Amino acid sequence: MKYIMGTKVGMVQLFDTTGKQLAATVVHCEPNKVLEIKSASKHGRDGVKVGYLTTNEKKLNKAKVGIFKKVNSPAKQHIATFSDVKGFNVGDEIKVSSFTKGEYVDVQGVTKGRGFTGAIKRWNFKIGPLSHGAGYVHRYQGSVAFGRGGSAPQRVPKGKKMAGQYGHETRTVQNLIIIDVMDKRDLILILGAIPGPAGSVVTIKSSYKKADKKKEFVIITKEIQEEILKQNENLENKEALHAANEAAEAAAKKEAEAEEARKTAEAVARTKEKEAAEKAAKAAAAKAGTTPAGGEKK
Repeated sequence: MKYIMGTKVGMVQLFDTTGKQLAATVVHCEPNKVLEIKSASKHGRDGVKVGYLTTNEKKLNKAKVGIFKKVNSPAKQHIATFSDVKGFNVGDEIKVSSFTKGEYVDVQGVTKGRGFTGAIKRWNFKIGPLSHGAGYVHRYQGSVAFGRGGSAPQRVPKGKKMAGQYGHETRTVQNLIIIDVMDKRDLILILGAIPGPAGSVVTIKSSYKKADKKKEFVIITKEIQEEILKQNENLENKEALHAANEAAEAAAKKEAEAEEARKTAEAVARTKEKEAAEKAAKAAAAKAGTTPAGGEKK
């Protein structure tokens, strides 16, 4: 199992090379400091205790400050224990590089707190009639008791869906895909939404159901965009060259046809001149009483 704690930055819109739009959540993960190694023999389960988000030790109580002084580590704002994690020593750091692109993960966080909320919004109840003659208040949740008198208990049952505190609950979203891992910036881009508002702390861990599966996306970055533009420019140049070649071929064909027509016209003219000369010679010979060959006419 792989774990890391991070801070939700917000959401961005990305596009892959097929033109599909992707909604991604950006999580900034400052390296998690390993504070303690837990073993199955001593603690009942293998794991590590980590600290996240460097802070001023004046903001912490003495018990927490003692934890960090024990391992000579800067004070951290959050402490968590990750189970089934091996291969680390006290003082090591868990970084975003431990995760890879296309990997499935589960993300746990605390949802947005919405305060004391009515039953319509909290439980998605249907609202009442909106006409003026509605007997109840339009957003009244309706009856909450078991029944009227008799053997029906005269109380509200436990677990009844009513108005109350909504949100600010720990929730886990499973089977999300890591779009990209930016080691230099300590950022992880996750496909889809995760619990909590921007600025809240979340925990990213290996997927429980799809730990061995992967699905990678090729995102259009600045470099890929420049490459695509260059390819389009080359394509436009190729198309222009192709069009110029076609125009040149058409002009050459037209010129060849004109030359052929000129040659044909010259041949026809020569034939006509020859026929006219022969006709004139015959006429002259007939007038002189001789044949064209010079013989006398009988």
